[in-house]
Amino acid sequence: MKRYRNGEIWDFEHEMQVAEGGKDVILGLDGGTTSTVCICMPIVPFSHSQPESLPILARAVAGCSNHNSVGETAARETLEQVMAVALSKSGSNRSSVRAVCLAVSGVNHPTDQQRIMNWLRDIFPRHVRLYVQNDAVAALASGTMGKLHGCVLIAGTGTIAYGFTEDGKEARAAGAGPILGDWGSGYGIAAQALTAIIKAHDGRGLNTMLASSILDELGLSSADELIGWTYADPSWARIAALVPVVVSCAEAGDEVANKILLDSVKELASSVKAVVQRLGLCSGDGKGTFPLVMVGGVLEANRSWDIGKEVINCLSKQFPGVFPIRPKVEPAVGAALLAWNFFMKESQEENYKS
Repeated sequence: MKRYRNGEIWDFEHEMQVAEGGKDVILGLDGGTTSTVCICMPIVPFSHSQPESLPILARAVAGCSNHNSVGETAARETLEQVMAVALSKSGSNRSSVRAVCLAVSGVNHPTDQQRIMNWLRDIFPRHVRLYVQNDAVAALASGTMGKLHGCVLIAGTGTIAYGFTEDGKEARAAGAGPILGDWGSGYGIAAQALTAIIKAHDGRGLNTMLASSILDELGLSSADELIGWTYADPSWARIAALVPVVVSCAEAGDEVANKILLDSVKELASSVKAVVQRLGLCSGDGKGTFPLVMVGGVLEANRSWDIGKEVINCLSKQFPGVFPIRPKVEPAVGAALLAWNFFMKESQEENYKS
């Protein structure tokens, strides 16, 4: 029995004709705090090792889909909308879908997965394979081209480290938000810089060029005005946007900014170390090779004070086999590759049993 939801979002299906025997497709979604991306790909043989050869049929973008940020109703509407747009663009409908991998931030517990799985099951026909993951898993897959092995370090507005062994064990570190210790994140870096300005203003901390640089950036004339600016809208992304100013001050030799970045490197490296050690990714002697996928604006290698490079330098002292990867495809493609791999593996197992 098909249990389609017949809301306005799916109205396009009533107006289109999908040919019998048309292309079977998979959907990969990457849902973050800032935006949500859905990729539609056909189920056809292709080379995982050649990103430029991936047969992407359609790409759709929508807003935030983290239920912790916007609430469950708004998150579901965003996810449903972005899937509908991707299918419409590709000339497909839900009957053509064979697998969906939904990787969203805010999936931190099996109850989160089950709740989303139940909702997806209400939308898609019974034959569709459904997979729900944290968005960090899609980021890992974007670097390993769909293989769940190794560790991913995400450091953008927030941060998380997530890893898998080849036999399916998983572990994570950080990712609980700045109140619960994510101080290597963009928010954490910028928040420490703002704190340093107030401390210097009070006489409780060292003088720092962060004060003049950040106040200039924000169009403020004094540290006192910074208090009103901060609490007018303390959203994480708004604060994290100040990271480039902190990096510029560190590059100019500011001692306070430099210490903030060095501390962030230690925080980020410690998250990766926790995951690697819990999973034994480096083997018994600590010299085993494992991929480390690096994602997020904080880790981008576009400055002389390169946070990502410093994290690798820190890790390689303990784990000489760490193999850093900068993904060539976006996380939504990683989610689609996961869906493709999961689907093909399960199909092969079913064929073997029959």
